[in-house]
Parts: sequence; C-alpha cells; structure tokens
Amino acid sequence: MGNSLPLIHRVVVSLFLLIYLVKTLLLFLNKTEQLNQFTKLIKIPEMVISALFLITGIWLSSIVGVNTLMIVKIAMVLASIPLAVIGFKKGNKILALISLLLIILSYGFGEMAKKKRMKTVVIATSTDTKQLFEQACASCHGNDGKLMMGGATDLSVSVISPDSVISVITKGRKNMMAYGSSYSKEQIEELAAYIETLKGK
Repeated sequence: MGNSLPLIHRVVVSLFLLIYLVKTLLLFLNKTEQLNQFTKLIKIPEMVISALFLITGIWLSSIVGVNTLMIVKIAMVLASIPLAVIGFKKGNKILALISLLLIILSYGFGEMAKKKRMKTVVIATSTDTKQLFEQACASCHGNDGKLMMGGATDLSVSVISPDSVISVITKGRKNMMAYGSSYSKEQIEELAAYIETLKGK
C-alpha cells in the first residue's frame, strides 16, 4: 500500500476537484435541474471520494511528517466541505466558489509542501550512512526505499547501476534535486552503496 498511496491520493484529489468544479459550473450557469441530477447521481461516489481524500491525506502526513503547509492544506479541505454542502444546498454561488477555491488552494499548498521537502538541503554531519539516507532521501523514497512520494523511484526494484545512482544523487533527475554541492563525494558513494542494500527487499 505504501508504494501506491501517493498515486491513490493524487487520483482521489483530482476526482474530488473535478466533482466540485462541475457542480460549481452548473450552479453558476443556473442549471439547477442538471445540478440536482448530477448531485444525486454522484452522491455515494462523492462520499467515498471525500472520505478517501481525508484518509489518504492524513495517512501520507503520518508517513512524511506534518509541517505548516500540510496543516494549512488539511484546514482548507476541512473548511471547504461544510461550505460546499451549504453553498450547493442553498444555491449560494459565493459559498460554492469559496469552497472550490479552498480545494484548489489546498492542492497548491500540497504541491508546495512536496517541493519544499524535495528542495530542502540537509548538510550531513553524521558518518552513519543509514541516518544520512533517512535525512536526505526517506521523505520521498521512504526508509525502505518503497514510498515513491512525488514520483520518486522505488529503490527496492531499481535496476540502475551504482555508478548511475551516484550520478543521480550528484546531479539530480526530474523532480529530485542535485546533492553534489551538499554532500562530499565519499558521502554520495556511501549513499549509493546503502541504496544497493535496499534492492530486492
């Protein structure tokens, strides 16, 4: 479940946002009958998606740790739900729009929190390679290398060579920042060697 949790959360967030976008558009276009039909049609799926949104979000927070941006995101989501319920029930366009904006902003804060984790440079002072890995890599890869947060590779099934691992750590790749200026060559080599021990686990 740890490997697929970030993907499930992203899919759920997208579906949640899509539902509220459609409902808000119908409300603003004064399509009352279509809005009522749509609301009735997706009532149960919406409840399931809303619950999954909160559950997967809280679960991810417990894995990667809670920071200020994450708290703000959760608060926005919790505030958006009652506003949406009241807004759509009473046909209040302002409340519905505020709810939609809170959901969009919460998604933005979630992305900011992810980028902040990935861009944080931790200057290592410990010679303990496992601790070095946990400081630099675990927030995205997990302690066992399988978390795959923010598109991170599952290190337990990675097939790239140790030299390639060193290159990726040093220069970065895709969303992963470069650590060449943060760690010594020896530390990067130790990290690469430690990552090798995670393969096949």
